[in-house]
Amino acid sequence: MGLDFSVVPQYLDIILLGCLWTIGITVAAAILSFFGGIIFAVIALYAHWTIRQPFRLIAWVFMGTPLLLQLFLIYFGLVQIGIDLPAFVAGIIGLGLHFAVYNSELIQTAILSVDKGQMEAARTVGLSRGQALRKVVIPQAVRDVIPPIGNNMIALLKDSALVSVIGVSELTLSAQRVIGRTYRPFEFYLMAAAFYYVINLGMEWVVRKIERRISISR
Repeated sequence: MGLDFSVVPQYLDIILLGCLWTIGITVAAAILSFFGGIIFAVIALYAHWTIRQPFRLIAWVFMGTPLLLQLFLIYFGLVQIGIDLPAFVAGIIGLGLHFAVYNSELIQTAILSVDKGQMEAARTVGLSRGQALRKVVIPQAVRDVIPPIGNNMIALLKDSALVSVIGVSELTLSAQRVIGRTYRPFEFYLMAAAFYYVINLGMEWVVRKIERRISISR
C-alpha cells in the first residue's frame, strides 16, 4: 500500500481541532508553570522550614518520576479520594506542576544572583520583605531566566502529547483516531508532526519577542 495524501483533506477538521486543544493545553499549562515556578521558588527560599521541607519532598517527587505517571496519578488516582477532574484540567495541572518545579529551580538561582543590596535598598525605603520581593527582586530574577524558561515551554509543548493517554483529544490523539479510520499512519503522523513544528516556531517567536522587549527595558 503506497502513500496517499488525498485522504488528508477529508479529516483536516479533526486534526485542526486537535491542534487547537494542543495549543490550549500548552498555553494554560505554561501560564501555570510560570507563576507556579515563582511561588515555588519563594517557598523554597523564604518559607518556614515546616512548609519548606514538605515542598522539597514534593519537588523531588515531580523531578524524580515520569510525567506520564504523574498524569495517571492526578487523573486516575485523585478519583479515589473524591477529586474527579476532567481530563483536560488534569492534563493542565499535571503539565503545569511538572514544569513549575523545573522553572522554580531556575528562578531560585536567579533570585540568589540578584545583588543583596537591592533587597536592602528596598527595605530602607519602607517596603516590607514581601513587597521588596514582589516589586524589586523577583522582576529582576525573572528577566534573567526568560530564555531557559522559554526552552522549558517548548519542551512542555512536546510533552503535551502525553495527555492523549488520559483521553484528551489533542493533536496526537486526533491523529491516532483518524488513523484508526483510514489505516494511513504515515500521512497523518507526518501531518501532526508538521503542526507541532509550526506551533513550536510560533512559541519560539513569542519567546524571542519577549526577550527583545526585556532587553530594551533594561
